[in-house]
Amino acid sequence: MTMIKGGIIVTSSGTFTGDIRIKEGKIFKIGRNLSAGEEKVIDAEGRYVLPGGVDVHTHMDLDVGIARAVDDFYTGTVAAACGGTTTIVDHMAFGPKGCPLGHQVEEYHRLADGKAVVDYGFHGVMQHIDENTFSEMEELFQEGITSFKGYLTYDYKLDDAQIYELMRKMKELGGMPAFHAENHDVITFLRKQFVEQGKTQPMYHAKSRPAEMEAEAVARLLKIAHYAGDAPVYIVHLSTESGLQEIREARARGQKNIYVETCPQYLVFDESMYLREDALKYIMSPPLRKETDEKALWEGLARDEIQVVGTDHCPFHYAVEKQKGKDDFTACPNGAPGVEERMRVLYSEGVAKERISLSQFVKVTAENPAKAYGLYPKKGVIQPGADADLILFNPMETEVLTKKNMRSAVDYTLYEGMQVQGRIEKVLLRGNVIVEENEFIGEKGQGEFLVRGKSR
Repeated sequence: MTMIKGGIIVTSSGTFTGDIRIKEGKIFKIGRNLSAGEEKVIDAEGRYVLPGGVDVHTHMDLDVGIARAVDDFYTGTVAAACGGTTTIVDHMAFGPKGCPLGHQVEEYHRLADGKAVVDYGFHGVMQHIDENTFSEMEELFQEGITSFKGYLTYDYKLDDAQIYELMRKMKELGGMPAFHAENHDVITFLRKQFVEQGKTQPMYHAKSRPAEMEAEAVARLLKIAHYAGDAPVYIVHLSTESGLQEIREARARGQKNIYVETCPQYLVFDESMYLREDALKYIMSPPLRKETDEKALWEGLARDEIQVVGTDHCPFHYAVEKQKGKDDFTACPNGAPGVEERMRVLYSEGVAKERISLSQFVKVTAENPAKAYGLYPKKGVIQPGADADLILFNPMETEVLTKKNMRSAVDYTLYEGMQVQGRIEKVLLRGNVIVEENEFIGEKGQGEFLVRGKSR
């Protein structure tokens, strides 16, 4: 057994100083002045004890056709662990054209099992919908894959009728459909037009994916979900004030079951990054937006209008894969690293700067994503019976984020040189210390596949 002694325990409802007794990988008891027997004691005085981060938007080992993400399920989850994230749910690649849903599940078990160092799950991916799709979905649901992603853009985008079918089925099953919301046709037109006009610099990546085209797709999703009986809808990586306004208006009309995620990059950076010499690092979809969008997203977090902060971690080397776009932004693989930086950046830019509370930090990084994707109360919370996934965090210290201190395999961090308030001292997975002072001391393959339940 292990005892965490005298820490400032942080939950979604507040903070208190206390002790946590851990037994057989789970939180056994929480109290004040618990007596320590023969168990190992970890002194947490003056430290926040936070629930381990739950990042429900990663892309490990993702094959995008023109490139493959450079973090596999070992390096990527070591990076996650060092950044305080103890659970990921990974969005899978589409796979071969026409393949059944289970094809990619088998492929991702091959990629992850025996490599992952944090606990993990997979989101199913909807490449198409045919007469077999929903029976396959029911089978995967029984295997613990209870969420499925649909894209409104890219080669395997779903049309509106398919979106409606998917929403109805997920409502029936009690699962969660996730959606990448951008208007495919207008974006395709603009990309082609800009290339024909010779406007191929990175800034035109942002101009080809205007805010209005996110807002339009968000509004369309919400209307379809409402018609499907207020079916659940989870919008990934929201980046715009106009998209958030569509969500506000739907909720004001009384629509239920709307879940919204944003990412740290949309809270910290704006489109001026596309004028930098290293602008290719910041090519991601959706693109970085304006300062007014950043401000609106912070307000959305503070008002609980945005429930989750994920990362969309999808790293490509700046010196290699990203250089494909040096003469044409459309040839640059979309994506950036973030799983290692999320907790530190959000605490420093959010809690330390009083944009969000400490309890809100816990909700958007751990509790809410666990609830949305069928992991709660096993994950995302500090309470008896939950897995003892914990972070010891020193709020008084600072550190500078730099590539040389990162564990991801990628050759850069978006946050190079940023000084952040607070430092992660220890990370526990199921009661075992796996990170100490930014050093991974766990074992390859210690992560367990998570059989997820219904959305909460």
